[in-house]
Amino acid sequence: MSATIEFTPKDFKSSLKPIWCPGCGDFGVVTAIYKALAAIGRPSHEIAFISGIGCSSRIPGYTTAYGFNTIHGRALPIAQGVKSANPDLLVLAAGGDGDGFSIGGNHVGHAIRRNMDITYIVMDNQIYGLTKGQLSPTSDQGRVTVSSQHGSMETPVNPLRYVLGYGCKFVAQGTPADMNGLAKIIEEGIRFPGFSFINVQSPCVTYGRPQDQVKAQREKMQSLEELGHDPANQLKAYDLAEDYGNKLYTGIFYKDPNPGTSMDRLIKQRVQELNGKGAPKSDILSRFLPK
Repeated sequence: MSATIEFTPKDFKSSLKPIWCPGCGDFGVVTAIYKALAAIGRPSHEIAFISGIGCSSRIPGYTTAYGFNTIHGRALPIAQGVKSANPDLLVLAAGGDGDGFSIGGNHVGHAIRRNMDITYIVMDNQIYGLTKGQLSPTSDQGRVTVSSQHGSMETPVNPLRYVLGYGCKFVAQGTPADMNGLAKIIEEGIRFPGFSFINVQSPCVTYGRPQDQVKAQREKMQSLEELGHDPANQLKAYDLAEDYGNKLYTGIFYKDPNPGTSMDRLIKQRVQELNGKGAPKSDILSRFLPK
C-alpha cells in the first residue's frame, strides 16, 4: 500500500459528467464519497468500486477509482471476488434498494456472514427510478405507482433490521441533506475492519414523493449521536431500526466493538501459510495474492 498522503475531494472526481436528474440525491452521495476518500488518504489506483444496475450504480464512473458496473443485483459477489483476489485493495460496493434487496437480496446475508472488509453503500429511495417509477422492496404499503394503481399490498423491507438480523457488524444511515455527516459516516464505514452497511436516504426527484425530498429530510432527520445513542448497544440499534420509514435517524446504529478478523485477512493469512510450507503453485489460494 502507498504511504498516506494528502488528497482533496477533487482527486477522486472523474471527468465523466453525471447524467442524473437535476436535484437527485445521488449528487450529494457521490460528493460525500469524494470527501470520505480524501480523508482516508488512499490513492485511486488502490480503490475498487463495484456497482450493480440502476441510477445509483452509475457512481463508480464518476470517481477516479477502478470501477466495475456489474449486472443487476450482483455487486456484492463481484466485490467479494475482488477483495479475495487482492485483500490490500480498498473495496466499495454501491447500488439501490431494488438492486440490493430485490434481485440482489440473497447476496446480502452471505456477504455479511463472510465479513469481508467491504463498504456497501445503498441509495434507498423506495422506488425504481431508472425503470420509470415502479414499486421497490422498500416502498411503503399502499403506495400508488405506474405499475400499482391500487396501491402496494406488500409489507416493505426494512433494510436496517434486515442487515442487523443477519449479524452485520457496522450499520449506519445517512442522507445527502447532511452531506458532511454522510461523508463522516462513509469514512467510518471504510475504516471499520469488516463488512459495513450504509443505507442512504437518497430521494428520487422524478418519481419520489414531496415528503421524501432533501428539503423535507432536513426538517425531520435526527442525529443518533445527539440523541445519545451508544453504537455498541446492539439491542437499542434494533429498536431504533424499527422506526425505518417513520423517522429519519442519521448516524451509526451499530458498530461492533469486537469485530473479529475479516475473511479477507483470513485468506491472506492462509496464503502466507501455504507459501511458507511450499504449497504447489497450482493451489488456488496461492494465486489469490500478487507476489
